[in-house]
Amino acid sequence: QLQLVESGGGLVQPGGSLRLSCVNAGGSWTWRAIAWFRQAPGKEREGVSCVSSNGEATQYGASVKGRFTTSRDNANNVVYLQMNELKPEDTALYYCAARHYPDCGWSEYRYWGQGIQVTVSS
Repeated sequence: QLQLVESGGGLVQPGGSLRLSCVNAGGSWTWRAIAWFRQAPGKEREGVSCVSSNGEATQYGASVKGRFTTSRDNANNVVYLQMNELKPEDTALYYCAARHYPDCGWSEYRYWGQGIQVTVSS
């Protein structure tokens, strides 16, 4: 069983940056792709980013492409989401999730973290 724990959220002004971290406190995840999703109040959950099991392939949602970057450090059991040029519409609860497969996609996620709030506001 994986235990995913997010950190690094908070309040930031528009145009600012934050880095989210997802740590795995459970079993091995080295063969799973890891993604970040987000959900804002009244909106559907949205795929933000995904990194493949070996870290060589990434995938991004259209609304964040060019501003967000994901990476992973399997040796230290952590996945990052670097968020730059943040906008008010990026405000949401952000979740990390582990996929059932090593390659990226927006479905088949079996393990989820509790989520962490990111608020972009002046």
